[in-house]
Amino acid sequence: MRLCRFNSNRLGIVEGEEVVDVTGALEVLPAARYPLPVHDLLIEHLDRVIERARALAPGGPRLPLGSVRLESPVANPSKIINAPVNYEAHIEEAKHDKVLAQGTAGRKTSFIGDWGLFLKANSALVGCGTEMRLRMPERRSDHEVELAVIIGRTANRVRREDALAHVAGYSIGLDMSVRGQEDRSFRKSIDTYAVLGPWLVTPDEVPDPNRLDLSLSVNGELRQSSNTSRMVFDVGRLIEYASAWYTLLPGDIILTGTPEGVGGVKPGDVIHARIERIGAFDMRVAGAYDG
Repeated sequence: MRLCRFNSNRLGIVEGEEVVDVTGALEVLPAARYPLPVHDLLIEHLDRVIERARALAPGGPRLPLGSVRLESPVANPSKIINAPVNYEAHIEEAKHDKVLAQGTAGRKTSFIGDWGLFLKANSALVGCGTEMRLRMPERRSDHEVELAVIIGRTANRVRREDALAHVAGYSIGLDMSVRGQEDRSFRKSIDTYAVLGPWLVTPDEVPDPNRLDLSLSVNGELRQSSNTSRMVFDVGRLIEYASAWYTLLPGDIILTGTPEGVGGVKPGDVIHARIERIGAFDMRVAGAYDG
């Protein structure tokens, strides 16, 4: 199933070029009061939501997919976890691009197990129905297409062989980065610099997340093209690694790293991101004060 959030927190099932409005399925979620949960309630109760959504779908209003504004399929992750240098070819291109290598002076290793993971601010998260706003126009901002893994149930010290059982679904992540000497998390946590979309695809539609083609184009020019089979740490290993350090909660997002072809964008550019079995979206790049 493909579940989307759209038009100010409505819930839909994506069927071809239509969205079936099943917002009534959200009524199965428990009421929450202060202090609110730190995880995502919809993802925690996804099985119940899907069951109710299926029951509502035959009579649900149908809208053209192109007529709705898609929001991030996860509203309230407790954290966005990123995997650096997780494709060998991207490691190699960083060695030859001084801008990509900024902020890594003195590091003698390019192995993800030595670098560790890093966090991105939740306030950076947006859906693909909005615009990306370049906060520092005088500095280079780069695109990075990534498979996004959405955690479905609490995971703490999970073994690699059990890891995929903790996944609620998959999405496309667009991890934007301002280049510079500052800490990586600082430069990647700008508003709109974490794009998630176009929807959540349940694991039954993605039998092997470690064998998916992914690509990114800017204004029709192909920039990135690879396959998740080329990741250094595959999805199971990333969940094992992350859960050894953090407790992963329902709705947590793991951005699994980007392949080679990373490059800068400017206002007016249109980014097209695609991942096999998940879908595709377009994202317009705007200046900080456009519109």
